[in-house]
Amino acid sequence: MSRLTDSFRNIFKIEELKDRIIFTIVCLIAVRLGAHITLPGVDYNELTKNAASSNSLFGLYDLFVGGAFKNAAVFGLGIMPYISASIIIQLLGAVVPYFQKLQKEGEDGRKKITQMTRLGTVLVSIGQAAGMAIYLQKENVVAAGVSPFFFIITTVICLTAGCVLMMWIGEQITDRGIGNGISLIIFIGIIARFPNAILTEITMVQSGQHNIIIELVLWAVFVAIVAFVVLLTQGIRKVPVQYAKRVIGRKVYGGVTQHIPMRVNTAGVMPIIFAQSILFIPTTIAQFFQGSNFGEFLLKFFDYRSVGYSVVFAIMIIFFTYFYTAIAFNPRDVADTMKKQGGFIPGVRPGKHTSDYIDNILTHITLPGAIFLAIVAIIPAFMSYLGVAATFAQFFGGTSLLIMVGVALDTLQQVEGHLTMRNYEGLMKAGRVKGRTGIAGY
Repeated sequence: MSRLTDSFRNIFKIEELKDRIIFTIVCLIAVRLGAHITLPGVDYNELTKNAASSNSLFGLYDLFVGGAFKNAAVFGLGIMPYISASIIIQLLGAVVPYFQKLQKEGEDGRKKITQMTRLGTVLVSIGQAAGMAIYLQKENVVAAGVSPFFFIITTVICLTAGCVLMMWIGEQITDRGIGNGISLIIFIGIIARFPNAILTEITMVQSGQHNIIIELVLWAVFVAIVAFVVLLTQGIRKVPVQYAKRVIGRKVYGGVTQHIPMRVNTAGVMPIIFAQSILFIPTTIAQFFQGSNFGEFLLKFFDYRSVGYSVVFAIMIIFFTYFYTAIAFNPRDVADTMKKQGGFIPGVRPGKHTSDYIDNILTHITLPGAIFLAIVAIIPAFMSYLGVAATFAQFFGGTSLLIMVGVALDTLQQVEGHLTMRNYEGLMKAGRVKGRTGIAGY
């Protein structure tokens, strides 16, 4: 314990690291404040009576923006338009030659892709902001006397500006703070719900709904699941790569053995987001057919606590895990890069044989990763079925836990890097913390 305390003290001995952490905290506070500033023209009293159901597409959206959607705040769109634009660009990079060329152009290509992502964020924000304005009008939360046209225009402007501001804050955190800024914004939105979940559990114990022993068992299970998710997030298969010796002038290059770290969960949290988004659409559609047999069937079958929903959910996660892994990790590109750099896998011929070998390994390690990911995704529904409050059950797995673990590990890895670079001991006793960066990994 004393060693961990000394490590935290060392963090504040490094002036640059201390400044980065303080800057990050200030930015995240600003993000949370923006999630509670209501849009102009919205009647907050009426808004609290029409909160979005958590078992809907709007409830899923509200989870990622930390309650800002439910509050009809200026940051109501969160950073999700940026995520959507980034995913679209990633998908285009897998099928459109122009984007594939940009990805291979180094820093210049990355700058062009960044500009396209920013422009895409604005376009997606405008569309989603208009949809949110119409949704708020249908929910009758617009203040009396406010013109519908004026409300839509002001809402689109405020929400789009709020999203662009959050995108800028995320980029500033990445450049001047600690951790991945975009991921941290999503992380702080999810973790903001955790104190409320704890208070709900305390209330249930005090009211006699939960026995103290049962509550302790629940927390033990929660800790075990978090440990399992950490193992899933960190799990890699190392493929050895040998580089031939090359003599350039008086220097000798190569002749060393490295490895390709292939993650068990290459796709990160994206399969759950894709599958959940699709499966929440029927329950949202059912709201327009309330009272009919069709609407009742949709609500019953796609109830997140039903067995049928869990089975379909798990199958879709496995499918999207393979789908997104194929996009995020291209064995042919890896094999070509190795060949150009004079690298080879021992016992495997360069070129197509190496590509097939890597693809075969990727296929085999993705299957258990996809199955474990599906299990983690359906645990919250299982816990709700056992009587755990929904606010606490969502932290037992699914999107929330995977994002929290991934972002926490990534941030810890960056802090660890700053400490070890200046000859301080790291945060962990047994070596390095492996982080996850980028949108896919969160």
